[in-house]
Amino acid sequence: MTPEGKTIVYYSTWLNCFVRSAVLKQYPSSLTDFEKQEILKYPEIYYIGLPQKKIQVVGGQGRYNYGFDTEKGDYNAIMQDHIAYRYEILGKLGRGSFGQVLKCTDHKYKVPRAIKIIRNKKQFTQQAFIEINLLEFLRNKAAEEGVDYNIVTIYESFEFRGHLCLSFAVHDISLFDMLKKNHFEGFNLSLVKCFARQVLVSLQFLHRARIIHGDLKPENILLQQPASPKIKLIDFGSSCFEHERIYTYIQSRFYRAPEVILGLPYDMMIDVWSFACILAELFTGYPLFPGEDEVEQLAYMMEVLGTPPLSLISQAKRKKMFFDSDNKPRIVPNSSGTRHFPSTKDLRMVVGCSDKSFVNFLSCCLKWDKEQRMTPQQLLKHEWITQVLLFPRESFGLIGFYRSSLSTRS
Repeated sequence: MTPEGKTIVYYSTWLNCFVRSAVLKQYPSSLTDFEKQEILKYPEIYYIGLPQKKIQVVGGQGRYNYGFDTEKGDYNAIMQDHIAYRYEILGKLGRGSFGQVLKCTDHKYKVPRAIKIIRNKKQFTQQAFIEINLLEFLRNKAAEEGVDYNIVTIYESFEFRGHLCLSFAVHDISLFDMLKKNHFEGFNLSLVKCFARQVLVSLQFLHRARIIHGDLKPENILLQQPASPKIKLIDFGSSCFEHERIYTYIQSRFYRAPEVILGLPYDMMIDVWSFACILAELFTGYPLFPGEDEVEQLAYMMEVLGTPPLSLISQAKRKKMFFDSDNKPRIVPNSSGTRHFPSTKDLRMVVGCSDKSFVNFLSCCLKWDKEQRMTPQQLLKHEWITQVLLFPRESFGLIGFYRSSLSTRS
């Protein structure tokens, strides 16, 4: 949109040079001096932003990327400014260590888009290239098979002012936000099962492709639409092919598998552990193992599951942090003085669910030894998953949801 309220849209590739010349000629006051040079790199111009919403270049490139970046390398996003002369910035959808996600309008196709802008730092850029390759691989594979595996679709990727950018559809709120709107009361078990089945379809697909997601948590599962329980799995920023593992330490702490904490070899089964933690949280409304640090995280696990087998402890590279010289757990109080003792609680008590098949389902995922956990394919055949889904037929609603139904336990 120009200052005059006109949308600049040119589709003819034959007129590419004319397009840039036309914009420079007709709207010179809408472009900064920097943009008058930058725009020459773009063959198609769809949106140039409002002149009063521009980032004014300061100093040299060494001064935080001409002033386009923060000190930490995040892009200085200004509402109604452009990204790559095509996207209009409307708002912020989220942020993380990788950078930020902006809600934009794609003026080429007149559709909303979520643009993930990676921090202008080498380590994040390198990981973003891996994320792009994985997402494109999954997109193409799903298209070949003609199946929706509930995984976010990447539309394209590009570089803008030193930042790698990824384009996605805009979806609704995350399951974490959904819990928050429900006052962390937890959901009806039928709704939890509805989500579980969909995530398992995603995990089965990832496992066939030998891909580790690496950061499964409620924040990374989005509702596709506000009036539907259909979901999309997002954020592959920590993902990798199983044979190309880069990091020795991944996953968000509450959902981190014990082999990662202990410094043992890990594989795709870390996602199964995270998956079980998510389901328990969706039902109860609070994390299953809410450790304030990794010592307490493992202590929470041992409180319910007992101590890990000695065969695992003996191989753990980080065992001295959690066990003494006799391989006995170090019982350390947390910041409030609380201590956790192994085997003092059981899973059914912690989850507070009378459905034995659900508790058994979780138990099949929460095994110390990753080789003993059920795979996604096996979990799809578990009794709890195959049971008839008793889900209300009435409107799913905009998270003001029929709260009484969502909060009712079974």
